[in-house]
Amino acid sequence: MGSTFGHLFRVTTFGESHGGGVGAIIDGCPPQLELSEADIQTDLDRRKPGQSKIVTPRREDDRAQILSGVFEGKTLGTPIMVLVQNKDARSQDYSEMAAKFRPSHADATYQAKYGIRNWQGGGRSSARETIGRVASGAIAKKILRQAAGVEIIAYVRQVKDLIAPEIDANTVTLEQVESNILRCPDPVMAEKMIDFIDKIRRDGDSVGGIVECVARNVPVGLGDPVFDKLEAELAKAVMSLPASKGFEIGSGFDGVHLTGRDHNDEFYMDGDRLRTRTNRSGGIQGGISNGENIILRVAFKPTATILQEQKTVSVTGEETTLTGRGRHDPCVLPRAVPMVEAMVALVLCDRYLIQKAIAQ
Repeated sequence: MGSTFGHLFRVTTFGESHGGGVGAIIDGCPPQLELSEADIQTDLDRRKPGQSKIVTPRREDDRAQILSGVFEGKTLGTPIMVLVQNKDARSQDYSEMAAKFRPSHADATYQAKYGIRNWQGGGRSSARETIGRVASGAIAKKILRQAAGVEIIAYVRQVKDLIAPEIDANTVTLEQVESNILRCPDPVMAEKMIDFIDKIRRDGDSVGGIVECVARNVPVGLGDPVFDKLEAELAKAVMSLPASKGFEIGSGFDGVHLTGRDHNDEFYMDGDRLRTRTNRSGGIQGGISNGENIILRVAFKPTATILQEQKTVSVTGEETTLTGRGRHDPCVLPRAVPMVEAMVALVLCDRYLIQKAIAQ
């Protein structure tokens, strides 16, 4: 089912939304990295449900347990298993979904592909699967931070038509991102966005938007030409997240409005370091990191499950209607922020270890 990601730093996630638990097995983590459950818990707390009025009210502690790969506070170089137990599943909320396909969800396609599906919370198609990604990403971020000083920060840039244009990806801080429940570092726009999402929630509907992410201090030389370009790896990573529908890096789609002369990033020497005066390339040229900040954006659709009646089809092929039940995010963006950070970290960590092996 495509549950493994990465090359040298390999992550396999497991578990279903309403099963006993979810988590990940991380293989390829270097030995002697100081690692504790607290290192992982910080990002899991940013991802977990029940944080505020604009996310799902499901109540889960999402406490990480490290079951292998760590001894006396340091990694062994062997596979690390992280488990998070499910505590607050309410499978009865999904009983009607056993017989009816939820519009724009994975129910119909899973049924067509496998002939069976876990209708309790969506099983593997639930965003709860991303716990394993976020836990693994926390480890990847620590490796990158200690080895190369890499800093990865994501934040909400847009909610539907509301855009926060004043955010500077080059200077934004984690403290600014975490200063409000939406994780938008523009406090004025954040309040407008929060009010809008809350209205959508009260209407039983949902809304989407854009998460932007910046990776700073990325070493030069990560990524490979042709099929394994760094931006291609990043695109695959973030587009594997639930509800993701669009990806762009650097100038992205806006770059089509420029000529080559306007778009090109001219080089200059900053002491003994080769730099670019602009960064429309988004920190990657020819599929290889150039040392500038990597800046990318991910578009997330409105949450598929809404609390309004919609037309659908039953598993027996009869046209019918369905009203969503249970506890769902009216907007995935606040919890998607640590998910995007995690996937970017997994790619950069994997590519850093590969480049390190090549350079030796």
